[in-house]
Amino acid sequence: MKITCIIDYNCPYSYIGLHRIKKACEKLDLNAEWEMRPFETEPQAGKRTAMSITERYAEKYEISMEDASKKISEIEEAAREDGLEMNFRDITLTSSKDPLRFTKYVQNDHPDLSLDIVEEIFKANMVENINLTNIDRLVEIAVSCGLEETDARKILENNYFNIDVFRDMEEAISSGITTTPCFILEEDGSETIIREALSTEEFAKAISDLIS
Repeated sequence: MKITCIIDYNCPYSYIGLHRIKKACEKLDLNAEWEMRPFETEPQAGKRTAMSITERYAEKYEISMEDASKKISEIEEAAREDGLEMNFRDITLTSSKDPLRFTKYVQNDHPDLSLDIVEEIFKANMVENINLTNIDRLVEIAVSCGLEETDARKILENNYFNIDVFRDMEEAISSGITTTPCFILEEDGSETIIREALSTEEFAKAISDLIS
C-alpha cells in the first residue's frame, strides 16, 4: 500500500494524524510506501507581525483569546492521549516553506528517509518549538537522519524545490484539498482519501477495508 501524506509543519493535526496512521500501519503489520507532499497553510507567516499561536487562532477562527486558548489545550490533550508529546502553545509561528522545500527534496532523492525526516521536523517544531526558518537546526536534523550536511545546506540555503512545493499545492487544491492533513491510501488501483486526523482505530479500518 502507498500512503501519501499532505502535511504542513505548522499544522498540529498533521503531526497527530501522521502519528496515528503510522500506529495503524504498525498495528496491522503493514509495510507501507510513504510519500510526503508539502502544503503550506500559513504562507503569510513570514511576512506578518510576529504573533503567538493563541493570537493566530483567535484571528483565524474569529474567536476570543480565551476560546482560542481552550482550543489549543484540546489539541495538546488529544496528542497526549495518543502518547505524543506536544507543546503547540509555545511554537514560533513562522514560515514553513524551508522545511517543506527540504521535505520535497528528501522525498525525491532519499524517499527511504522521508518519514524519519518529517517526524523529526515535526518534533522539533511541536515539542522543542524551534524556528522553522533556522537553517542550521534543520541541517542538524537532516544529518541526524543520515543525510550529508553539505547536501542539506545546499538545498536549504538556496531556493531549490520552491516551484515543486507550489506545484504540489496547486495539484492538491485542484483536487479539492484546501487544508491539512490529508491522507491518500492507494492499493491495486483503488484509492481512499481521508481529509482529517482520524483515530488510530479509524485509520486501521480504512486501511483494512481498502486491502481486503
